[in-house]
Amino acid sequence: MQAIREANPEAFHAMLHMEKYVKESGVEPKWLELIKIRASQLNGCAFCLDMHTKDARKLGETEQRIYLLNVWREAAVYSEAERAILALTEAVTLIADRGVPEDVYAQVRAHFDEKQTVSLIMAINVINSWNRLAISTGMTAPAQL
Repeated sequence: MQAIREANPEAFHAMLHMEKYVKESGVEPKWLELIKIRASQLNGCAFCLDMHTKDARKLGETEQRIYLLNVWREAAVYSEAERAILALTEAVTLIADRGVPEDVYAQVRAHFDEKQTVSLIMAINVINSWNRLAISTGMTAPAQL
């Protein structure tokens, strides 16, 4: 993100402002990291995957849940609310495929009110924007063996 920060500080600060909103929106921090990891998996953003798996661990997320995130439908380690969040994350991230299906929206609304749903959608949009910025500027995960 250094290149973005230096080349266009106003754009970088706009992204930081969106990130701040999401962090203060009331969405559980662990859920935010699940959103960030899953969207980054779908988008192929190694830089963000590296960052957010580390952040999730710092929040107490288990290795098992991180490892199973890309097959969350088959893994019994996620709550129904988390499954709704992950389904929404996939639908919004891959929105060109089929939009956000009504059943996904209904699943989310079974656990979250309208304001919370908008906060989740904002969180998904923010990480998708960060992914696109990182990928389009050639950012990669740090080489650490």
